[in-house]
Amino acid sequence: MRRAVCPGSFDPVTNGHVDVINRAAGLYDELVVAVLVNPGKAGLFSVSERMDLLRESVADLTNVTVDSFEGLLVDYCRAHDLPVIVKGLRAVSDFEYELQMAQMNRELAGIETLFVPTAPQVGHLSSSLVKQIAMFGGDVSRLVPKAVHERLLQVRAERGTS
Repeated sequence: MRRAVCPGSFDPVTNGHVDVINRAAGLYDELVVAVLVNPGKAGLFSVSERMDLLRESVADLTNVTVDSFEGLLVDYCRAHDLPVIVKGLRAVSDFEYELQMAQMNRELAGIETLFVPTAPQVGHLSSSLVKQIAMFGGDVSRLVPKAVHERLLQVRAERGTS
């Protein structure tokens, strides 16, 4: 059985993430989408909210499960018998950073990394830009899954921003 993990913060999940997850799910028998728990960084959404939004966003992919992890990704991979990490690339700057991480992960644990370039129509998306646009009242409905858009509108209303 071919298994892989697609890690990230997914705060929030964007259509770019969903693009990479969909394409990776077509390559592996099982794909685990793993949300990084970073206790030192406050996100817009809690880890459990991010996991719920991811589950809704990829509900049609029967070979995809959503989990979370804290600490080193390679430790998570070893503990769950995941020999491959799938990473989406948007730009050359992503590649430089991700290549270094891939080489380190291979050195530390023999874990391979598969780079998936994002589709051109979603290559400009980043969670931080989506959050910023949404919190200033911009329309991000075409940039994120429907459940994420609805939740962003709720957060904005709760904060009383217009």
